Amino acid sequence: MSEALMDHATRTIEVGSKSFAAAAKLFDPATRRSVLMLYAWCRHCDDVVDGQELGFNVVDPQHDPVAALAVLEAQTRRAYAGEPMTDPAFAAFQEVALRHRIAPRYAFDHLAGFAMDVSDAQYETFDDTLRYCYHVAGVVGLMMASIMGAQDEDVLDRACDLGLAFQLTNIARDIVEDARMGRCYLPAEWLREAGIPRAELAEPRHRAAVAGLAARLIDHAEPYYDSAAQGVNALPLRSAWAIASARNVYRQIGIEVKRRGVRAWDTRTGTTKATKLWLLVKGGASALSSRGRVLRARPAGLWRRPGAAGAASVPHAAHASPA
Repeated sequence: MSEALMDHATRTIEVGSKSFAAAAKLFDPATRRSVLMLYAWCRHCDDVVDGQELGFNVVDPQHDPVAALAVLEAQTRRAYAGEPMTDPAFAAFQEVALRHRIAPRYAFDHLAGFAMDVSDAQYETFDDTLRYCYHVAGVVGLMMASIMGAQDEDVLDRACDLGLAFQLTNIARDIVEDARMGRCYLPAEWLREAGIPRAELAEPRHRAAVAGLAARLIDHAEPYYDSAAQGVNALPLRSAWAIASARNVYRQIGIEVKRRGVRAWDTRTGTTKATKLWLLVKGGASALSSRGRVLRARPAGLWRRPGAAGAASVPHAAHASPA
């Protein structure tokens, strides 16, 4: 059963995220196992809500995302209760969550992000977009950090910041693809400023304006990438290498989206194998140079995760309203 779970998790990440799969090979074996299993659960939840398999191929035309989400929430509660799990993704999650004592609120915060998609939440301001990014990616950073032994609140903040930066990059890369599926994570006030009706976001005549909005997202991701880079010094060396490398690869995707401009959505933007290799080497250098470095104060003005010291206490998706 153990090897079957690992095989399932490895196949999932190789199909679901080539960028993170490359960096994940740098973890020590025990950490890599837990990281891959957590990723498999996250990917599974995303697919179940969307009625897909590994991000592709709708498997059920009569799919009910509300019912699917309710099942995921019930399964997550059962996993934390220690009940036997037959689904490979949930068996993997249970092993990781219980072994590393991942806070249940993190798992349910993640599921709340899928609920925002199910309810077609709208995002009026950039803070609203960041709240969505927290639920679907920032909290994954918190769970990953838990696997790597991080407990300090400042270090957890940096892990969340990396997730926020990743998701801002994903949103910029996938603006047109998401729009074709009826989804938009750009702040509505940005769309109004650019003169783009949400329903027309995928239309080629708006491509120059969309490129400007994508560049704006990439620019906003930079301080979160910078903040995250400060946190690697608190991680074990191989984990620091993997995380610094993942940061480099995702950041490069954003740079490529910005560089390609209006052509960014002709084909899916990514990085070449040669570029990935260079960024992995660069990540190793960053990890080594971080040893013994004092963690600098987190820049003022960055969005703060719910539950963190000094963060406002707000309900899930408080700024996002259903359509």
